[in-house]
Amino acid sequence: MLRKIVNALILLPLGLIFIVFAVANRHLVTVSFDPFSSSDPGIGLSLPLFVVIVLMVMLGVIAGGIATWFGQRRWRAAARRHETDAHEAREQLASLQQRVAADARNAAVQPPIGLIPGPGTGAFVRDKQGAAL
Repeated sequence: MLRKIVNALILLPLGLIFIVFAVANRHLVTVSFDPFSSSDPGIGLSLPLFVVIVLMVMLGVIAGGIATWFGQRRWRAAARRHETDAHEAREQLASLQQRVAADARNAAVQPPIGLIPGPGTGAFVRDKQGAAL
């Protein structure tokens, strides 16, 4: 709801400024694409001034977006590389977790050799500190 109000507070004045600008600059201008004859151009257009200005602003925004996109290609390549590395690390982690789970299941079925009581003693094997293994 707040976003709609903020958009309305920004877009309404901008729209009004654009309309006032268009009405104030509606006289025709000739845009010439002939570098040799500006008085009688071979290739030229007669457009309202506000159309020429708005088209140039739009062209500038597009050119700036393209330049930014090309400038960020290094970061996009790094992001793809890091995403691939992360995907490989996740696969490796899942493989290791499966291996640990399988080892744990095997360990539950067969007790380690150190935990089997010694022959005829009934006692478990102990480590250097005397703790039962």
